[in-house]
Amino acid sequence: MICFIISTGFTGDDKPFYSVNSFLETNAKVQRFYPNPATQYIQFEFDRSVDRFYTLEIYSFIGKKMNASIVNDAKLTIYFDDSYYRGLYIFQLRDRTGRIVESGKFQIIR
Repeated sequence: MICFIISTGFTGDDKPFYSVNSFLETNAKVQRFYPNPATQYIQFEFDRSVDRFYTLEIYSFIGKKMNASIVNDAKLTIYFDDSYYRGLYIFQLRDRTGRIVESGKFQIIR
């Protein structure tokens, strides 16, 4: 049995962040992403096991691919341009073979 806890808190600038933790087994590659809801950007923090062959893809709620970024560091910031509208977005972390390792959702408010 695996028990997951999604914890919320605040960063130094009073913006909430979301963290995924597991008591018994930790397979989470995305350690946290914040702020959520986002306005101008969203920042992802990754587990040390994520290497430069992983990509982070962002899709709109209707399935349009908005961004694909190679994970080069433990942190990745995605800035929103005018093509990002208010609503829900899906992120997918993919390994070198293209397999989805982890996915989640976040909200943009403007």
